Amino acid sequence: MATIVIPALLRKLTDGKERVTVAGRNVGQVVADLNRQFPGISENLIEDGEIKPSIAVSVDGEMATGGVLEPVGESSEVFFIPAIGGG
Repeated sequence: MATIVIPALLRKLTDGKERVTVAGRNVGQVVADLNRQFPGISENLIEDGEIKPSIAVSVDGEMATGGVLEPVGESSEVFFIPAIGGG
């Protein structure tokens, strides 16, 4: 199962857990399993069936460009990186 590293801003939705294991072969499936475990978290990651524009995804240290269809391996580590505003 893949490991999702939960950003600090979303840990309130995962009972404070920093890392969660999920099932899935692509980013969309792992988000669905994450949402199954922690209902409502997908609303912070997905919009209109795609990764929100304000979220970057990294799979195994590489920035993902395939959106929800980006492949995820059994032992992958997935990071959801919220954009940081400021100016």
